[in-house]
Amino acid sequence: MASKRSQQECSNTDTKKKKKKSNETLTAELCAVLGEEEVKRGVREAWRSRTSYRQGDLELDCHPFPHCIIKNFLSGEKFVENLQKELLELNFHEKSNDLYKFKQSDDLKKRKEPHITGLRAALFGSFRSWLGEVLGVELEPTVDISCAQYEYTDVLLCHDDELEGRRVAFILYLVPPWQSGDGGTLDLYSTDSNFQPESIVKSLVPSWNTLVLFEVSSVSFHQVSEVLSQDKCRLSLSGWFHGPSLERPPCYVEPSIPRNPHLPRDETVLLEWVNPIYMDISYQEQIQGEFEDSSEIQLKDFLREEKFREVSEALRLPQIQWTKKGPPNRRCYEVASLDSLPHCVSACWELLHSEAFFLLLSNVTGLRLHYLCPVDDDEKEKTEKEGAEEAEAPETSDESPSANESTGKELSTPVCSGEVRQWSHGGYTLLHDEEAAQAEYALDLVLNFGCTGWQSEFGGFTCYVANEEDEELLTIYPEDNSLTLVYRDKETLKFVKHVNHKASSESTPRRFYNFSFVYYE
Repeated sequence: MASKRSQQECSNTDTKKKKKKSNETLTAELCAVLGEEEVKRGVREAWRSRTSYRQGDLELDCHPFPHCIIKNFLSGEKFVENLQKELLELNFHEKSNDLYKFKQSDDLKKRKEPHITGLRAALFGSFRSWLGEVLGVELEPTVDISCAQYEYTDVLLCHDDELEGRRVAFILYLVPPWQSGDGGTLDLYSTDSNFQPESIVKSLVPSWNTLVLFEVSSVSFHQVSEVLSQDKCRLSLSGWFHGPSLERPPCYVEPSIPRNPHLPRDETVLLEWVNPIYMDISYQEQIQGEFEDSSEIQLKDFLREEKFREVSEALRLPQIQWTKKGPPNRRCYEVASLDSLPHCVSACWELLHSEAFFLLLSNVTGLRLHYLCPVDDDEKEKTEKEGAEEAEAPETSDESPSANESTGKELSTPVCSGEVRQWSHGGYTLLHDEEAAQAEYALDLVLNFGCTGWQSEFGGFTCYVANEEDEELLTIYPEDNSLTLVYRDKETLKFVKHVNHKASSESTPRRFYNFSFVYYE
């Protein structure tokens, strides 16, 4: 405000001079190595042959996919410092979903600040031309650039950047002195035979005035690791150069998780495990009414206290074999081998698979998870109507319809799938296009253990969202001995938010466990 006020107090001549100065175009000078024809030729040949190349401040490496690092990218130190100042004065907005958490500026395409304007002109002018010659493709003049701030616990999880038109991604770092222990590294993943990310094989530590660029493809999986420093800001400019996309292989479809019908166990297993309050028929009817209103409910103190304590202690035993489950562009958590479960944990697993439990779920949700579940009036009317329509339909073959076909469709057998999971620092699940395409009606069940002291700021909570929308429909936080039931339709997806560094301490890293099941009518 002071500078504006002083301008108004100046004479007309001074004002014109100041305006003239503010409209002057500042040129961002790029590092000298980019002007050398020998370097351009060397980079072009190495990129095409997928080999390495290094000259001065420029380094090209094609493992695990082509990427280039250019130190001292902008030649004028004063220009870089002023650019940083302009960027820090921008408005930043908190961005958070399944994939990331950080602060991002508005689009820089039309910003008028002199140093931002100068950098934009250089990147999408002379540097775009240089890069196009190196790649042997004509890059479009499309300007796609923004600024990001990553601070403590901010992260961008594994993804490939592929979107129609994106050919090369770039990041320009404007960070204080940075070490790998500060987090915020750009991690590059190797891929398996199905073009899925496998493991981190290279981590690039941010450094002042360094540009990193890489080719966007079906294997360009990368992440920004969680920032662990509590007093440093990872400031960067990033965006894409657009051009003809590389050919993409057919989309990989994961094998479906096996689904099993209930185990033959009678009501005795419920009496042994479940809090007696939930065995009361009138209370079950009350729960069903609440569930039908909101499609979700949390049943607190669900297990008998002695059973809950027994399972909680057993889940910490070293005999359980935990395996990290991926791939990292979809999920990262530990799942228990069923063969290694202690007896009481295995018994709890059988409880959730039992016929008696299927019937209990039917009673508290109204879903048809057991053949003894009564059919409500709407469902009965729908079934009778479908049966009448099929009976009245003209026959199109010599064969007469079977009794089942003429009186309505045969009910499918209710099934379920489930896992015993361990959640600790770095755990998450992500939304995925394949998941959205295969979404179906289902009942989600989660029963948590070991959540004492767990705070929402640690992450690890489950979010339900509408497909292709950012709005969260429901958030469920881990809570001991609380059975959560959520009925989702084909347009509802879920993810578990990344468990961040706050969940860890030097003495006792925090973790919790849950039984995660899905039931299908």
